[in-house]
Amino acid sequence: MKLRNREGAAVDPVPWFVVTAAAFAVAYSFGPGYFAALGLPIRDGLVVSTGLFLAATAGTYYRFVWAVSPEHRTEVPVGDRFERLVLATLGCIGVVALLALPLLW
Repeated sequence: MKLRNREGAAVDPVPWFVVTAAAFAVAYSFGPGYFAALGLPIRDGLVVSTGLFLAATAGTYYRFVWAVSPEHRTEVPVGDRFERLVLATLGCIGVVALLALPLLW
């Protein structure tokens, strides 16, 4: 699959696909059960999960395909990579904490 950015340059589709696949897995593995614990029927939970997945897909497409510039590929300094790693870890911990909220009710 050849994906092109807004300037017509070819873009590597793998990062977009990986993040979109992860969004799919999270949306449909946690979404319906999570919304059912909050009082929504499973059918409505699936609809909300689908909406969230489509929003995540559009956001990742914009970030990883449409707005990317392949010419600006440079090595990221170690300090910046470590900061991103710490922030991603804190983000994942926050998501797990949010997903565990229905267990407390």
